[in-house]
Amino acid sequence: MEDLLDKLDEQTSNIVSHRKTAALRGLPIFLREDATKVFLNCLDTDILEPVLNGASVAVLTIRQDDNADASVRDQAVVFEEDIVLHNIPDLSTALAYIFGLLYALNIDYPKQMRYTFEAIQAIFFLTRLFKKN
Repeated sequence: MEDLLDKLDEQTSNIVSHRKTAALRGLPIFLREDATKVFLNCLDTDILEPVLNGASVAVLTIRQDDNADASVRDQAVVFEEDIVLHNIPDLSTALAYIFGLLYALNIDYPKQMRYTFEAIQAIFFLTRLFKKN
């Protein structure tokens, strides 16, 4: 979590987006869940097949180079080892798409991040429902 926050402090161009990303990437760390199969990363020159192997539900972040601070070229939603949506602007939007697809297709949350998905649903989505009423 400390690494995520340090990177956030270094990049101040879009602080709101970085704070959302840090919170969403840090939540599984806080809940002691394995996010490696859900938050996937690769370079734009990598072959996607090995990266997507075994990914049932995931967000794929494609970077321009190996530098961790490099700009993100693309975000994509992965279902059953295939990219179903791409050109997504940020991680929070990608997760919102995943929740919509999971609900529409009646699919369970990924087992390795069950508590993270339940927390996101309870905190972020239900809070918005109660604010509108």
